[in-house]
Amino acid sequence: MRKAYRFRIYPNPVQVKVLERTLETCRILYNTLLAERRDAYRNTGRAPSYNAQKCSLVEKKTVNPYLHEVHSQVLQDVTLRLERAFQNFYRRFREGQKKAGYPRFKGWNRYDSFKYPQYGNGVMLKDGRLVLSKIGAVRIFQHRPIPPNMTIKTCAIRRDVDKWYACFSIETTDTAKLQRPRETASVGVDLGLYSLVTLSNGEKVPPPRFLRKMEKKLKREQRRLSKSKKHSKNWHKQKRKVARVHRKVRLQRTDFNHKLSRTLINQYSLIAFEKLQIQNMVKNHSLAKSIMDASWGQLQAFTSYKAAEAGTIVEFVDPYGTTVNCSRCGFHVPKTLSERIHECPNCGLVLDRDWNSALNVHIRVGWGTAEFTPVETKPLLQPRMVGASMVEESGSPRL
Repeated sequence: MRKAYRFRIYPNPVQVKVLERTLETCRILYNTLLAERRDAYRNTGRAPSYNAQKCSLVEKKTVNPYLHEVHSQVLQDVTLRLERAFQNFYRRFREGQKKAGYPRFKGWNRYDSFKYPQYGNGVMLKDGRLVLSKIGAVRIFQHRPIPPNMTIKTCAIRRDVDKWYACFSIETTDTAKLQRPRETASVGVDLGLYSLVTLSNGEKVPPPRFLRKMEKKLKREQRRLSKSKKHSKNWHKQKRKVARVHRKVRLQRTDFNHKLSRTLINQYSLIAFEKLQIQNMVKNHSLAKSIMDASWGQLQAFTSYKAAEAGTIVEFVDPYGTTVNCSRCGFHVPKTLSERIHECPNCGLVLDRDWNSALNVHIRVGWGTAEFTPVETKPLLQPRMVGASMVEESGSPRL
């Protein structure tokens, strides 16, 4: 099993210049290798292979002395990065995608990381510092220890606006995970915009809407950026301010999804999600920003990889009909997006539409069905939020 550990590093001003020069060298080499492939294919109909380009690095070092300032394996990884870009392009082309995405040249601000592909060869943790070949010993803040049963395989140095991070790829041989018994709790999860998460037991988690909360500040900074002269000193300074706002939203969203996914993993042995086609859903321009701000895909990805380590099972079911089908009798009850209550004319079930959808997701997994109490005849009360749960004013959910 592979995991990634990311730690903040604090290079001094001299080391920052060396790191930025390393990124620029890698970017120029990437563009040079890409141009070689493109020109060779245009002239001869055959592009140089990955091994041929990797072997040509020795000759390039004699012509371009600035390549000696970068560790040799870092340069080889640039060649591998280009090879993977072409392999992904060929794969998308074979799949018949309309936009296969031919590898593009990297602009001056489009190359933000380089990697040492072999830990111990050019990179090493020593005495509380990260020793990087050609750069020096950089101060690193390890906010959590690396387990002794794990082996560090690679180390990538990444620039995030004005901050630097070291990302370690760690491998463990302890892959035997104790599976939880099937008698423990299972849950169906409905993802939405009115409530980010609705569980089949009735609990709800409201959406944090981090981007919506930062929109006012983001608009102000973007307006100042648009009024600055392009590529001037103030323009670059203001561009970093805009990037910091986006970074804050991204980190808030990531932190929230990490905590929520950990809560789900700790409480349930089986978690069922809808297999949503998010790329198709964001084509609705009225909802695209809210869908991206909700980050359903990230929550599902975090839950899946945490489940693989904890012995929890994560299932993805077909979402077709989960909202419009009754979770008690299966009767088809059409609804518009504005209708938030499910009212079945066949069996009389009345409950929140997201709750009904979560129950359908849970039922489709096949680990038991929900139990219902008789439907009450009194009008539906206004739900209220209590922490992460939604209950009726009477104190219990009305089914």
